[in-house]
This record gives sequence, C-alpha cells and structure tokens, in this order.
Amino acid sequence: MGEADLLPVPGPLAGLLPGGGLRRGSTVAVGVGSGAGSLLFALLAAASAEGAWAGVVGRLGLGATAAAEAGVRLDRLALVPDPGADLVGVTAALLDGLDLVVVAGPERAGLRAGDRQRLAARTRQRGAVLLALGGWPGADLRLHCTRPRWEGVGRGTGRLRSRRVEVRAEGRGIGPAGRGVEVLLPGPGGTVAPAPVTPSVPVAPSVPAIASVPSVPVGHASAVGEAPVARPVARAAG
Repeated sequence: MGEADLLPVPGPLAGLLPGGGLRRGSTVAVGVGSGAGSLLFALLAAASAEGAWAGVVGRLGLGATAAAEAGVRLDRLALVPDPGADLVGVTAALLDGLDLVVVAGPERAGLRAGDRQRLAARTRQRGAVLLALGGWPGADLRLHCTRPRWEGVGRGTGRLRSRRVEVRAEGRGIGPAGRGVEVLLPGPGGTVAPAPVTPSVPVAPSVPAIASVPSVPVGHASAVGEAPVARPVARAAG
C-alpha cells in the first residue's frame, strides 16, 4: 500500500492504523461520546493540511471557528448541515468529488443496510474515505475514545489545558485485541499531541517493627541491666 492510497492522520495516531493512515476506499466508524468531536476535527485537519478535500453531512452546529482553530482548512471543507430527506444522495454526490466525506448520525437518519452498502460501494469506486460519526455495521475500521480526563487543575486552582484520552482502533488489518494509544485530544495547542508519560510514584520501603522491651517484674531489677534492689527484712519484737 503506497502513500497515494492513504489519507494522512495526526502523527500520534499513525501507529494505530495499517499503513499509518486512512485507506482510500474504506469506511471508518468513529464512536460517539467524549472526545469524538475533537477526534473528528483532528482527522479533518490532518487530511486537509495535505491537500485533501473534505465534506461533512448532517452535522448540525459544526462551528467553523472551532474547526479552524483545530487546524481544519476551511477552503477545502464543504458543509451540508441539513441534507433533508436525501442523505444518501447528497453523500453519494460528495463522494464523487471529495477525498473524505463525514456522515453524522447515520443511525438517527435511519439508513438501511442497502443504503450503507451502496455508499460503501461508491466509496470504493471513487477511492474516497467515508467516515461515519456513529454506528456503521460492517465498517472496515472503528475508532473510539476511552478513559477521558482533563488536566491542568491542581489543588483546586488553575485552568483546564488538555484532555488525556486513549484512542482505540479495531478492524481489518488490526489484531483481535485492537490497538490503543494515549494522547492529548485536544492538546495545549488545540491539536493532537502525544500524552506525556506519567511518572510512577515510588513505593516507600517498609520500616521493620521495633521490638518491644520486655516488662520487668516488680522486685527484680529496677531497670534492664541494673542489679536488683535489696529490701529490708522486718523482725518481730521480743
């Protein structure tokens, strides 16, 4: 598989994918949930930065400002927020002329199995990448974010700087267990960044218990190592 057969992805995610990128002609499902929007922007940014044309269908409220801040080239992005009743037709038309087409909420749109098969076939014919934001049975590749947690606040003060997540990949060309990588999404600059290694906390060595001092019976030594104290003996008168 050559570089011409792949769409680039952010560097920290390249190791997850066979060949290091999104294979042209494939269908990719991105799981919804925390981090899904940032992951979508990251994939669009990496592809458009290398000259690819992209389109997003059915994603209401997609902010152009937020996309630009994430590195997406707006001059190479087509937005169709509301495709109406012809989601399949609009998506197919975009696949004819664009490199990467995102379909948001295919489950909500009620796409049938035949619709998915037709769009997947059009994707293979045109050498594009179809990215479904949501479930897509039979997708060649599945990406999702797990274990999200924000960083930057310490001891109740500070500002949220980045979100650490694990991006998981499953599908063709990947082992049954899948692959995962921990990244900052978004990182301090708004893009994907490798997650710094969290230093392990050293375990304090165990302190041996101090042996207890044996008690000394009354009438014996007044202290350990001392001679016993003599006691006067009372004598009876007469």
